Amino acid sequence: MANLTHFFFSLALLYIAVSAQLDEFSFTGFKDSGGNISLTESAEVESNGVLRLTNETSRLMGHAFYSSPLRFKNSSNGAVFSFSTCFAFVIAPEYPKLGGHGFAFTISSSRDFKTAFPSQYLGLLNSSVVGNFSNHIFAVEFDTVQDFEFGDINDNHVGIDINSLASNTSAAAAYFADDLKKQDLNLKSGQPLMAWIEYDSVRALINITISPSTSKPRLPLLSFHFNLSLVLQEKMFIGFSSSTGLLASSHYILGWSFKMNGNAKSLSFSSLPSSPRPKKKQTGLIIGVSVSVTVLFIAASILISMYLIRKIKNRDIVESWELEIGPHRYSYQELKKATRKFREFLGVGGFGRVYKGTLPNSNTEVAVKRISHDSKQGLREFVSEISSIGRLRHRNLVQLLGWCRRQGDLLLVYDFMPNGSLDRFLFDEPKAVLNWEQRFKIIKGVASGLLYLHEGYEQAVIHRDVKASNVLLDSELNGRLGDFGLARLYEHGTNPGTTRVVGTMGYLAPELPRTGKATTRSDVYAFGALLLEVVCGRRPIEPNAPPEELVLVDWVWEKWEKGSVLDVVDPKLGGEFDEIEVVMVFKLGLMCSNNAPLSRPSIRQVLSYLEGEVGVPEDLRSPAGDDRGGGVEVADGDGYTESFASSFEKGSSSFARGDVEASFASISTSPLSLLYSGDEARW
Repeated sequence: MANLTHFFFSLALLYIAVSAQLDEFSFTGFKDSGGNISLTESAEVESNGVLRLTNETSRLMGHAFYSSPLRFKNSSNGAVFSFSTCFAFVIAPEYPKLGGHGFAFTISSSRDFKTAFPSQYLGLLNSSVVGNFSNHIFAVEFDTVQDFEFGDINDNHVGIDINSLASNTSAAAAYFADDLKKQDLNLKSGQPLMAWIEYDSVRALINITISPSTSKPRLPLLSFHFNLSLVLQEKMFIGFSSSTGLLASSHYILGWSFKMNGNAKSLSFSSLPSSPRPKKKQTGLIIGVSVSVTVLFIAASILISMYLIRKIKNRDIVESWELEIGPHRYSYQELKKATRKFREFLGVGGFGRVYKGTLPNSNTEVAVKRISHDSKQGLREFVSEISSIGRLRHRNLVQLLGWCRRQGDLLLVYDFMPNGSLDRFLFDEPKAVLNWEQRFKIIKGVASGLLYLHEGYEQAVIHRDVKASNVLLDSELNGRLGDFGLARLYEHGTNPGTTRVVGTMGYLAPELPRTGKATTRSDVYAFGALLLEVVCGRRPIEPNAPPEELVLVDWVWEKWEKGSVLDVVDPKLGGEFDEIEVVMVFKLGLMCSNNAPLSRPSIRQVLSYLEGEVGVPEDLRSPAGDDRGGGVEVADGDGYTESFASSFEKGSSSFARGDVEASFASISTSPLSLLYSGDEARW
């Protein structure tokens, strides 16, 4: 009996210990919150247990935060945990229909907001730090004043703010009824409302839902894909921040629940304290309206001045030579509108930042790459060549739709590829595993696109950076080469991220560092590395791999000589693949990786092998042979033709580990394909 009692006592202690570690709480009123809630500025708990953030005083701030920081990140991999919160609130304005200003549910690295401003800054930031990445603030604002500085949509909206008060996305206050019809809500009605904020870390999805009842609607008001690991630190504070302006509102929180990695506890209005109604100052209404009219008049004058200045600043200056380039020029304002003022950020590549956009006239989804071109020298030639490449048309190339020039910036407009880059499906922890049929189709598609660049246009186009991250996948998982020609184009100016020898370690043909001349054969070498990484599911160089597996082509060659090459097939395929096709891809990868350029097959020959028109030679050490129209070695630049001995040294470079590190230090990588994301989807 004593042992049994001891067992249950130990079990109870274990339960208490585990429960203490759960990041979960629930307040049905704040009268007995004790030291769990930290109140600053005007925030206070009223006698009935209601948490009041602000009162009817102008230019006031109020903050109420959970006293202890919560752990939001997995310390082992840096991923943000999922979380959800639910709270009931009331906004009671001093004067009916005139809000001032609002409040925000906030996750912040600090509870110190002494330098913050009231009014439109909601007690969170000030004018000098808005938009800084170092803010580490995620907020959901419930805003009752339309502020033009931050582009508010109206004076009754909900918005998601990341390090700024300019919302990443926002919507007019509303909810979806049981019949899924959208019903408008008035945030400043003085009536209690319920809000739910949820983050799904697996999908990197933020959902915001509001309702006039405690029953959660089936559809959220706002859904926004964003990886919060880019903003949140390991430990963060959560709570509410509020402010008033020239006009004031009382902001109340009636109840609040929160849970990490689960659904927050539901709240019921019947179990929450009732909110007091502020006294309406009817005697001051005339004065208030007069002041408002005066302020609006002054604000309108300022806005008109700002609008005229911005129009002059953002005007497109078109020089006469640009009219000769062709019809692919977009206006800057058109692209600014398409990308929602460049807010839909997709990622960063070697040449600049990329934004998602929708062209207003055609509703076509596009990717807009913004390149800084600091040197005026060569700008005309640069744009001329962009226009020339814009005439390239092939189903396996990412189509360049047009361009725009604004001062020192060049904006390139491409087809939008919804499935991102191939490397996201091959390496590390892929978002999905491609089967062999899909991989083989992608390989053939890339080869077809590369053949078009080399032979199908009026002049040869050297890609110079063929690799998995530059192969983009459309909605049907067709492989398309992206960034074609950009490495070569940038020779007209300078790219701070590259040397003249552009490319990526593991894909660089061995002759390139010595000659600095890219050719069709150096593209074939990089394609060989791509073939091997697609079939093996790993990068051409893995610095953390054992010495014998460091360089992929060396490892494959060693397995080939031992007759066990199938041992290095990507284990994620689960053994389900066409053995004949896999062996052919291995052979082509080794042939294309020949150290002697003229012993590599042309891309035309490679495609013939892939299509089954010609059998792959058995002797991989033999020269590639004649080239049916592709035998002329085309150089990028001044007609360079290089001849090497045809002896085949196994592998691409046979680097020692120290050599790889030295090579990384001495040769900068070329423009990375621009990466885009929901869960860090990349271009």
